[in-house]
Order: sequence, then structure tokens, then C-alpha cells
Amino acid sequence: MSLKSGIMNKILVTGGAGFVGSCLIRELVKDPANLITSLDNYFTGTEDNHVDGVCYVRGDCRNIDELITFAPDVIYHFGEYSRVATSFVDYDIVWESIIAGTHAVLDFCRSKGSRLVYSGSSTKFGDGGKNRNASPYAFHKSQNTDTIINYAEWFGIDYAICYFYNVYGPGQICTGKYATVIGIFETQVNNNQPVSVVLPGTQKRSFTHINDIVSGLLLLKNAGSGDGYCIGNPHEYEINQVAKMFSNNVVYLEERPGERHESEIDLTKMKALGWEPKHNLKDYIHSRRKK
Repeated sequence: MSLKSGIMNKILVTGGAGFVGSCLIRELVKDPANLITSLDNYFTGTEDNHVDGVCYVRGDCRNIDELITFAPDVIYHFGEYSRVATSFVDYDIVWESIIAGTHAVLDFCRSKGSRLVYSGSSTKFGDGGKNRNASPYAFHKSQNTDTIINYAEWFGIDYAICYFYNVYGPGQICTGKYATVIGIFETQVNNNQPVSVVLPGTQKRSFTHINDIVSGLLLLKNAGSGDGYCIGNPHEYEINQVAKMFSNNVVYLEERPGERHESEIDLTKMKALGWEPKHNLKDYIHSRRKK
């Protein structure tokens, strides 16, 4: 049943044609009580990710008030720029997507009385919290979490901020400059190419299967309040270790600006909701190598 209407759950997913958004929608659509709309500008999203029974609106979050004519019960806001290294090159896009886009979404939430589930960036926890300003992406995402917390206090918005940790799995971006680490490694191995590791290679990352991300997001639709919902696997790997799970043929690339060297994750708030990660990276890589 709906949070408000007593008939349907009206759910808006920004970035609904992207990796995480489309995987979430595939689960949400299984419940006939959910009426789902996606808002996506298809910067990295694709129509290949469309799911039957979902309304797809093409457009930018900055124009959400013009494009979305109903009052959602819940807004999952994933429709932002989401890469560290390329954010130095794409600065204008980063600002428009992360700052201007999310400001518009907040105003829309306020006017419609919608609950907001926002995906912050786990970059802000890296290297003892010293990574907040290390890249345009990390800086603006960190700004947004602070803005949401204060905006909600000022205007009474119901919200939960979650954090993803290196999401991988079926549907991930495997080619192009916005590809994920695991997607890149998979493509290189499949093409009989050496696996490329950005120096120093000792940087540590948590990796989280998309199914674990989705199960956490489903909980946050109705439960949880405030900041700090980290959805990730607590086990860390050095990038060198991950590369060698794929291949012993490894080459090294020049170190990039904005790279964090440590990940930090606190699962306390997600565990309080009954969530635990159920997948691990080694098993996933082993299953993919067998195909």
C-alpha cells in the first residue's frame, strides 16, 4: 500500500536508466502496488535498461518541476554525475548535475512532500575524511550531503542519505571513460588484453555487488532517517589484488589526481535495518572467469 495515498506507491527514480537505478527498478516493479517513473537525461543511462511497466521521462533533474507532474511518495535520487577522475575534465557538467540538479530535486521534494533517498558519495569517508575536497566530484557530492541535512532541518523534508562502495555486477558500465573498475577489468580480460592498474595499486577499496545495493535501497524506501546509511561490503582489497584475481598480465598507469588510498565504511545504521551484504567479489570474479 502507499505511504500516503492508500492505493499505490508512487516512486520516482532519477537516473532510472543507469546501472543502479535500473537494477532497483527491476525489483520495485515486481510489487504491483508500485507505480514507477524514471527521470533520466541518458548521459550514461541507456534505453537498453528500460523495464516494462515503467514510465520513462527523458530530461534533466534541473527541470524536474516541469517534467514530473505528480507528487511522488518516494524519490530515489541517483541522477548525478558519478566519476572521480573524469570530473576534472567535465567540471561544468559536474556542477550542473550535482549542485544545480540536486537543488531542483530538493525544491521539488519540498513542494510535493516526497521522501528523498539520496545516494551520497563514499569518497568523503576515504583517507580519514580528508578526501572531501580531492576532486570536483568528491567536493560537490560532499557539499550536497551537507545541504540536504540542513535543507531538511529548515523545511521538514523526510530523507535518508546512503553511500555506495564500488558497485559491480551485471549491467555495470564496461567500456568508455565512465566504466567501473570491475567492468574495465572484465572487458580487458575478455579481449585478451593486460589488466591496467592505476598507480600505486595499493589503494584499498570495498566492492559491493549490485544485488546487495538494491536490497539496501529497498529497505530505505520506508525505513531509516537522516545521514550515514553505508551500503557496502566491509572487506577491503588492494587494487593490485583485484587485478590479479582476473589476470597475472598487469600493466600500470600513471597515478591520477583525486585518488583516495583508503576506504572507510560503517555499517551500523544499515545493520540496524536488518541489512547485511550477501555477495563477495572473489566469488563473482570466479563465476565470470568460468564463462
